[in-house]
Parts: sequence; structure tokens; C-alpha cells
Amino acid sequence: MNISYNWIKEYLDLDVSAADLAEKIERTSVEVDSVTRPADGLKKVVVGHVNAMEAHPDSDHLHICEVDVGDDQPSQIVCGAPNIAAGQNVIVALPGSRIGGNVKIKRSKMRGVESDGMICSLQEIGFSEDVVPKEYADGIYVLPADATPGEPVFHILGMDDSLIDLDVTPNRGDMLSLNGTLRDLAAIYDKPVTLDQPAVKETGDAIADQLTLHVDDQLSPQYRMRLVRNIQIKPSPMWLQVRLWNAGMRPINNVVDVTNYIMLKYGQPLHAFDYDKFSGQDVYVRTAQAGEKLTTLDENDHELDSTDIVIADSQAPIALAGVMGGLSTAISDQTTTVAIEAAVFESVHIRKAAQRHHLHTDASQRFERGVNQAGVQDALDAAAQMLDELAAGTVQTGTAVGSNRVPEPAVIPLTLTHVNAVLGMDLSMERVTHILETLGFTVAVAGDQLTVTVPIRRNDIHIPADLLEEIARIYGYDNIPATLPTGRMTQGRLTAAQRLMRATRHSLEGLGLNQAISYALTTEDKAKMFLMRPSEVTKLAWPMSVDHAVLRMNMVTGLLDDIAYNTARKVKDVALYEQGRVFYREDGTDRPSEEEHIAGAVTGTLMPEAWDQAAKPVDFYQVKGMVEAYLQDMAVNGDVTYVPNADMPEMHLGRTADILVHGHRIGYLGQVHPTIAKRFKIGATYVFELNLQAIIDMPKQENQYDVISRYPAITRDIAMLVADDVTNEQVVNLIEKRGGAYLQSVKLFDVYAGVKVPKGKKSLAYTLTYQDKHATLVDDAVNQAFDKVSHRLQDELGAEIR
Repeated sequence: MNISYNWIKEYLDLDVSAADLAEKIERTSVEVDSVTRPADGLKKVVVGHVNAMEAHPDSDHLHICEVDVGDDQPSQIVCGAPNIAAGQNVIVALPGSRIGGNVKIKRSKMRGVESDGMICSLQEIGFSEDVVPKEYADGIYVLPADATPGEPVFHILGMDDSLIDLDVTPNRGDMLSLNGTLRDLAAIYDKPVTLDQPAVKETGDAIADQLTLHVDDQLSPQYRMRLVRNIQIKPSPMWLQVRLWNAGMRPINNVVDVTNYIMLKYGQPLHAFDYDKFSGQDVYVRTAQAGEKLTTLDENDHELDSTDIVIADSQAPIALAGVMGGLSTAISDQTTTVAIEAAVFESVHIRKAAQRHHLHTDASQRFERGVNQAGVQDALDAAAQMLDELAAGTVQTGTAVGSNRVPEPAVIPLTLTHVNAVLGMDLSMERVTHILETLGFTVAVAGDQLTVTVPIRRNDIHIPADLLEEIARIYGYDNIPATLPTGRMTQGRLTAAQRLMRATRHSLEGLGLNQAISYALTTEDKAKMFLMRPSEVTKLAWPMSVDHAVLRMNMVTGLLDDIAYNTARKVKDVALYEQGRVFYREDGTDRPSEEEHIAGAVTGTLMPEAWDQAAKPVDFYQVKGMVEAYLQDMAVNGDVTYVPNADMPEMHLGRTADILVHGHRIGYLGQVHPTIAKRFKIGATYVFELNLQAIIDMPKQENQYDVISRYPAITRDIAMLVADDVTNEQVVNLIEKRGGAYLQSVKLFDVYAGVKVPKGKKSLAYTLTYQDKHATLVDDAVNQAFDKVSHRLQDELGAEIR
């Protein structure tokens, strides 16, 4: 929220600069995003009076203007604005001036006619398009008639003010107003501040005969209306327009501007209705009914939800409560009677309605954080008073009250001993009491005990810890003495799980993969793909976008998105891994369980083409080798098997395997199905995903080291015919089991299935390596072990030894 430094100084006697004030606010209250002075960087921009004008001889839209800029002779300026007219006071950038965007204005010729400067719009001197009054949005701005030609425009337009942009936290809704900020600054600087008290003049008829309110006080604890008749709609005075655009708001007319001004000053959102557009005299605060619609002031249509709070007349909704008014009762140039609404709405309903309808307004921001429930009537009276003064309105007698449920102020006990013990200081009772009283709290002291009554406007203070924070920040965090912590120190270290996860990254990066980080939120379709176990999706109640609306249940789709991103940019060789959590939810449960996973995806080639070798596309066995190497690095050296998987529709049938450890599935690997790859707009891609939590939890095999044998090894080759359904794993397991004590390794070196072997058979050939670590092996011992293996292969697998 932008707050004016000059506006603050009207109420608080400060002798500090705007920058110093902002620094103090940031150290004590809320964060300050910036301090800006709109006039900085601009020069030689003055008031000009258009004495006369004539059409440019060589243009159908340019005008040659005679402009008084305070010099002895008027200046000739060529202007193309459609709303330029004689007799106007305008903004003039003189030759040599600097305007918005650091643009320098020079004397020039426009289609052969000399132009000594430029007549400017507000946008051209740095104003945002969002704050320029609509009647001047496409042309120059017309200054007040009492502006003096030749004087700088900065003071007239409020550009010589310093604007402090407060980033107000959700708990400090009281600082979304001038009055709330003033109360905080009065405590910070220990200075008195006197705030305006409205003195509304009621000269009209009794409002009870003209307006009846029907309010559910659970939806709106306070709801009030005032009625002002004989309104004259016109532009607001210059001072009010300056207040609004310096706060980032567009001036509209005197009625709407008054409601926005009161919101800035009091922090109480107001809304002005055209009373003559009501259907009847009854106004209802209720929830929306099925099928009801509302066209809001921004001319957008909204389908209302049954939880939306609406303001309605006897026929239909006329406003979305606390968010935005309806177009049907909007203030127009023909409005003569205004009903002003001041209320407190239930904050959760307002937040959800603003999110549901994508209408995050200044009003909803304040209602979400909580407004001063003790100041609703004051804000309403102040608005009525201003309409009397600025719109010549007749304020009707009395206030229509639909609900008036004001909360009791919080009463919090506290002891001085506790204050000093927690803050680590030695404050006196007088100092603590004074700090709390400067904040507007009422303090009763009895010995060491304080009983603090918190004003209703500070709805963020409920417990003693809140009071401790107030005391500390007003006393000054930088004044609290610094001390070193005491106590027994312990050495920090990683847990076993943290060490394994860190080792996971090192292992996969050593295998040639690069780390990727994807969003944990995805679409429902992607969340349901590549599932390792059945799960219900977990949807966000209020997603930021449809692409990030569901918690992921796999890691692979995020990696495929990353590969698609690279592929679209002509990067064909991509090898990625990601470590993170997936979220599974059992049917009937509200919250998902989190599970740590690791996944990888490879496309293109792992080894690029070189002078001595051709590039080879990645295949199943390369990715399987990565997984095997990773599991070995993680000390998962036990019974790891790979079993064909035909139950994952997203994976290529025949090129996908489940990964089992001791018979338990911990993951899968294989090729992404071509239809899925086409959907992601990527080429052939191989992926794997492992349950990292299962790897963390399983017992690990410690690496065993042995001396290298000094004695020679003996090898034997064996070739055999086996049935097609006999796997390499079965053969290797049998050889290792029956190969004897001296068998060191079994290596498959040939596979053949073709016309030279019987149908339904395949040929496998292995090299068996034997070695005795303590003596030289003799052929008889090797031959006996080899023959035993041959017989077992024939008996158990039906092999034909070749």
C-alpha cells in the first residue's frame, strides 16, 4: 500500500526524512518495498494556459497552440491531443525539459511548424495508465483553473510528495490505512497524534422510513447504511484526486472517490449504491441462491456460488459482498440519491469469494485481514460528511443498522518478570506501561502484574506473547542487548537417510545424469500416469493454475516435461534425474502420505559420436546398467531381480521391467510407450523410478574387501540350447549355485536364435572363471566342477550342451 509522507505529516509532527521514516517502519512494523518521489528525474515541466489555437495547415488532427508559460511572450506549441481547447490550463514540457522515461524535449518542427515544447498527458510525465482519470486517458490532462502559468506542476499534481510502499503482512490489517499507520508511528516516535472525528450534519428525513436492512449477523457481524439525497455528480477536487492517484487509485467522480478516500484513511471499505435503482426499500445480506448471476462493476458476469455472500434487493443480488459492487446499482452521472454501505464481513467467505471469482480488490484485501470493528460508524459518518461538503448532498437522519455485533476487547494478563525473562532485558514497570499506552492499550498495574486491555482495532493481539512482541518492537529490536547462547554444544551431522540421499545425487551424477527439479504440482492426467501403486489424486482447493492443481504421484512426468522443453530447443541428448517426494492418498482419507522417490530419464545418446566410434542411441540395457550401478553404490547388493512388466500402459510392452529386491517391488525401468512420447512431443525415451524410502529403510550389505589372488585363473566356455522361455537369470543362478567353491564369475558372451537352431530354442554361451586364492588350481578340480554344472543344466533346465 502506498502511503503519502505529506499526508502523515499533516497529523504527526516528524522531523525525519521520508527515507529515514521508511527505514524506521521497516525495522519496527512492516516491510517497506520502496520510497519514491514521482517528480524525481523530471524538470522544466510547468503550467501553461492555452490562449488560442488553430488547425495545422498540413494535418487533420494537429493544432497550433499559443500557450502562456509565464514568460514575456507566449510559446507556440503544436499539439495532437483530441481534447485540447483554448482557455485550458495544461501541462507543458519546455525545451530542454525531462519527462517520463528520461525523455528530453527539444525545440522541433512538426510538419514544417515550429513547436517550442510539448503539451503533455499524465502518462507522458510518468503516471501509470491505471490511475489516469478516464476522461483524460486518451488526451492531455486539464489542470485546475486557478493554476498559475509558469509554475511547476509537481506540487499541483502531488508529484513532490514521497510515497512509502508498505508491504503489509496478513496479521497487520490495521496498517492498511492512514489512521492505523499514524497510531503505530505515534508509538514508535512517542509523539501525540490527534485523528479527525466526523461531524456529520443530518438535515433530511428519517432513514427508517426509507430503508430497511435484513442481515444474517453470522455473515456480517456489522452492517450499516446511510442515505444521502440531492447528490450532484462531478469530478472530485484536485486535492482528493491527488490523494487517490498517489495511493494507486483512479479518480472517478466525487461519490466513488469519497468512498475510496475513506477506505484509505480509516481502513474501512465502503460501497456507494444508486438508491433509486433498488427494487423496493429492503436490502438483504445473504448467501447466493442456486442459479443466481451478477454483473460486477468491471462488466464481467459471474455465476454465484451458494457460499458467496451477496447484497440483494427484493429481486436479485446487487453486489458481491466485500469484493465488488454490481453494475445494476452503479453510480452514474444521473445518480441523485446514494446509499452508503459500511460493514464487517466474515473474512473466510470473502477470501474464498475473491479467489473463486478472480476478484482481488482493495476491499477484499482489507476484509480478509480484518477491519476495525469499533470504527465502522465513524467511517460511515465521515463519508456522509464529505458527500455533504463535496457533492452538496442532503444527509438523511439516522443510520440504518442491520447488525451490530461488536466483539469484546481482548484482556491479557502479563507480569513484568515474564517480560524481562523472555526479552532478556531489565525494563521498569513504568517503561513497559508507557510503551503499551502509546499503542492505545489500557493497562492496569497491581504489583508485578499487568492487565492489558487491547483495543478492538488490533485484532492480531490475543495472548501474552503478542504483547511481548509489541513491547520489543516499540522499544527497538536494535536496542535489545546481544548475548551469546549458553549450554552444551553438540556436533551437527547428517542422519543416515540424509547421507544416503546425498550419496544418491553423487552416484547418479557420476553415471552421467544431470539433476532436474520439477514442480510437485501437476495436472490430474499426469498425476495418474506411471503409478507404482494405486492411489487417489489429491487436488488443491485453490490452485494457482490448471497446470498445477494436483499433487504428483510419480516423478517421471516432470522429467518428461523437462525433456520436452529441451527437445523443443533442439537439444536431443538429455539425461536427467530427480529426487523428491510423491503423494499417495488412500480412498476415504483426507490427507496424502509422502514417499521419497528417485527417477531418471534418458533420450538421445549417452556417448556422442567420436572419430573412433559411432553414436549409439540409449537402450534398455544402458539404463538397466545405470540402475544396477546405483543400487550397488547404495549397498543394495542382495537379491536384486528384474521381472518383465506388462501392467503399465504408459510403458513399452516387452521393454519394461519391475525391479525387485528380495522379492519386493521397489521400482521399474524401461522405454516410454511411443504414444506417450508423442503426447509429450519427445523421441524414444527410457526412464526408471525407484522408491527411495524403501532403499533407505532396507538393511544394507557392507562392502567386503579381499586380497587379489596371486594364483592363475582357469576359464571354461560352455554353449547350450535351451527353450525360449528360459531366462539368462535362471541359467546364471544355477551355474553360481552348482559351480563349486572355486567359481569366481559367470559371463554371457553370445546369444543366438535363428534358422540354425530348432524352433522354440535359443543358443546361450557363457565363460566360467575358476580360481583358488590360496593355491594353483589343477585341471581335475576344474573339470569335476564343470561337469557337475553341465549335468545340472541338462537335468534342471533341459539344456542341450553343444
